[in-house]
Amino acid sequence: MMQKIYYGWWIVLACFFIALFVSSIVFFGFTAFFEPLVKEFGWSYTQVSFAASLRGMEMGLFAPLIGFLVDRFGSRKLILVGIIITGIGLICLAFTHSLTMYYASFILLSFGAGGCASVVTTTAVINWFDKNAGKALGIMSSGFGASGLLVPVIVWLIDIYDWRIALLLLGVGMWIIGVPLSFIIRNKPEDSIVEDTRKVNKADFNSLYPPEVPNGELSFREAVKDKTFLYLNFVEAIRMMTLSAVILHIMPYLGSLGMSRYHTGMIAAALPLCSIIGRLSFGWLGDTCDKRYIMALSYGLMSIGMLALCYADRIWGGVYLFLLFFSPGFGGLLVLRSSIIREYYGSKSFGKMVGILMGFASIGGIIGPTIAGWTFDTMGSYYLIWMVFCLLTLISGFVILCATPPSKHRRN
Repeated sequence: MMQKIYYGWWIVLACFFIALFVSSIVFFGFTAFFEPLVKEFGWSYTQVSFAASLRGMEMGLFAPLIGFLVDRFGSRKLILVGIIITGIGLICLAFTHSLTMYYASFILLSFGAGGCASVVTTTAVINWFDKNAGKALGIMSSGFGASGLLVPVIVWLIDIYDWRIALLLLGVGMWIIGVPLSFIIRNKPEDSIVEDTRKVNKADFNSLYPPEVPNGELSFREAVKDKTFLYLNFVEAIRMMTLSAVILHIMPYLGSLGMSRYHTGMIAAALPLCSIIGRLSFGWLGDTCDKRYIMALSYGLMSIGMLALCYADRIWGGVYLFLLFFSPGFGGLLVLRSSIIREYYGSKSFGKMVGILMGFASIGGIIGPTIAGWTFDTMGSYYLIWMVFCLLTLISGFVILCATPPSKHRRN
């Protein structure tokens, strides 16, 4: 008799596709809307960038709240509500006729995305895994990377129809795809239903799938005061500052270097796709090696990638070197940031911890795109800001090495 597939892997699969669709529109694909918006409304790069950076509220003002809500109500309800609100936000964005409405639509979109993106999907997966958490998170977060497959589709919809029609179609598609997937989610192993439709009680389920909850977890109050958690918040803010600026401005930047819209769209699509290498390989390495060293390597790769981007117009193959180093670097960090919190602080307050971490990251997520747009508006070039991000990611690689496990530095 074939062994029943552990239900946690179905959770991973559902979250994979939810992440794919949400991030392709809200995060990686929105660079395709940048130039059409500037062309139609005459807004500056700074104005468009600031509004788009409000999606950082998904991880910022909303993330700590969502972290508390997911620990209280579970992932399933939040994902369903988040998908519905995200669809509404996209449709509102399609009808925007002023900068004020543009900003308001993005705030609504960010609130919805917060309910069905990183904090919630990560918590949904982490509640079902311990020993294989890195692998499970690597597979789930590859959905964010696979979202690059839809970026050319978004570019095609905009070019063939119109950016407004494209947003309407994407908003409806969010409901059609996302709502059924949300019903696959189960909050905890004991919530799963066996084949004969009986609820498995906690004792029975644990006998089938023994939990591996670490002993001696820090309390939530102790964890947030821990200096290692402060280091993690700092480097995550730098990562998000850099990544959000690059994601939003990659098509305008490459376009300013003379690349066609078709080719810039292909690069924008390759950016998340290439990150899958880091998500899977570094997720696996994080389960077998010290996560600090793997994270330091990832920040180093991001730094090299930013250096290549600075000279993309002067070095042959500079764009490809950027993809080779930058994408696996940020992809690996997306997995490792969650698994290191799970390893250091346990699962009891995981949603709250990740919510606070992403709250700090949002500071960078809002600043990064806006300052990159301002740099281009005032200097006519992205060179200076790309170089600043290169140095900051390099520094982050050294800072993360100081993030020792709580049990070690508490004895000092």
